[in-house]
Amino acid sequence: MNGANTSPAPATSIRELSTAVTKTEIVSYEPATGAEVWRGAVADIDETVARARRAWPAWAAQPLSTRMELMRRFANEVRKDAEKLAVMIAREVGKPLWEARAEVDSVIGKVEVSIRSYAERTAQRKLDSALQGTMAVRHKPHGVLVVLGPFNYPAHLANAHIVPALIAGNAVIFKPSERAPASGEILARCFHRAGISAAVMQFAPGGPAQGAAFVAHEGVDGVLFTGSANTGISINRRLAARPDKLVALEMGGNNPMVVWDTPKLTDAAALIVQSAFATTGQRCTAARRLIVRDTIYDAVMSEVKALADRVIFGAPFDEPAPFMGPVIDNSAADGLTESFLYLLSHGGKAIKHLVRPHETLPFLSPAIIDVTAMKDRPDVELFGPILQVIRVSDFDEAIAQANATRFGLAASLIGGTPQEYNRFWANVRAGIVNWNRPTIGPSHAAPMGGIGLSGNHRPTGYYAADYCAYPVASGEMEQPRAVIGVGLK
Repeated sequence: MNGANTSPAPATSIRELSTAVTKTEIVSYEPATGAEVWRGAVADIDETVARARRAWPAWAAQPLSTRMELMRRFANEVRKDAEKLAVMIAREVGKPLWEARAEVDSVIGKVEVSIRSYAERTAQRKLDSALQGTMAVRHKPHGVLVVLGPFNYPAHLANAHIVPALIAGNAVIFKPSERAPASGEILARCFHRAGISAAVMQFAPGGPAQGAAFVAHEGVDGVLFTGSANTGISINRRLAARPDKLVALEMGGNNPMVVWDTPKLTDAAALIVQSAFATTGQRCTAARRLIVRDTIYDAVMSEVKALADRVIFGAPFDEPAPFMGPVIDNSAADGLTESFLYLLSHGGKAIKHLVRPHETLPFLSPAIIDVTAMKDRPDVELFGPILQVIRVSDFDEAIAQANATRFGLAASLIGGTPQEYNRFWANVRAGIVNWNRPTIGPSHAAPMGGIGLSGNHRPTGYYAADYCAYPVASGEMEQPRAVIGVGLK
């Protein structure tokens, strides 16, 4: 879920930096303290794929009801380990504990949503005709699917691929982010304790090299990826000559939030701060660009800055609980700092400066910068707590600014009339379009995906069932019946 590769470069590839990855071992560290969290060997690529291929036929042959019941058992295992998993997520990626607990709840909730989704979107259908027999539509699994998970939601976003894939009858190889292998391991063990074979759902730690090897492996039938646009483009390019391989890409966004006429300025400010700074800005759906009508600019920004000034940022287990934790590592913090300075030196005007209180730890304050005067605004996803503000004079200009990006994941309109929202919805380029709601936190019961550099038209969420199984059309009759009525001697 990261941005593209144009200047300022340092902050656009923060999720592609490895964390103490060697050829044989991965080490994960706590962002908040620098302490080691986890150490383990990388997966053997060929053996992992071979094992999955051996296990897949028997798993695919299980009744759908059995696979669904095993997913429910998995949800129960996560409930048993909920606090353990939440604490590990908080330690390993720096999330406040309250937010890590919410992520674990999403992991559990995804199971029933996926079961309903599969039943609805891949239901068997039959059309009977007395003379033509039966036309049936059923669905088959692809085979062995590799899930490449991100660090920012190391359990939930990976799980959003894994559960639908397993329900459909695929074998899954799960390579978590090299920054969050410990969280991924706990998740995998919950699947195994639920009765899902460790060959059907394999935990395969590794870094970028192992991810690339899985993508290219002949024994892999598809790749389900959540991560940066750069990496997603690389996967797409690598498999351009392999139309037989499924590729589902969920990438990032340079997401706009437009603020128009509204008397609810306090509420608008809360929506803006939630959208821009939740998860320390490390969400693919986070608001990156705030587009404000000039006649309400001063009033809106006064409220937003006042609220942002109150935001507590700190370690995951601090009291009182912080709203924001650290970004994922020092390289990310360095890149974001350089990016903020780039914006300042190229016409940006700081409303709230980016502050880094500890040079050796990746804590950053929420930052707000007006970039209206910038001639060439970089179209990148700054994956952290930096909100860029643009003032406009009319609604058409607001929509044009919202669409001034190669990405197209999420967009939100705050305020405005129903007619203006209809115009916004019809004209803004995004896979998620909200009104008086934050850009973050999409519903599990809706599709989650975008266009442009944000995805390849295979949304996850409720629509994950669509790419985890493929439809098969069948013309069927119990006895052969045919004649040739023309062209015979």
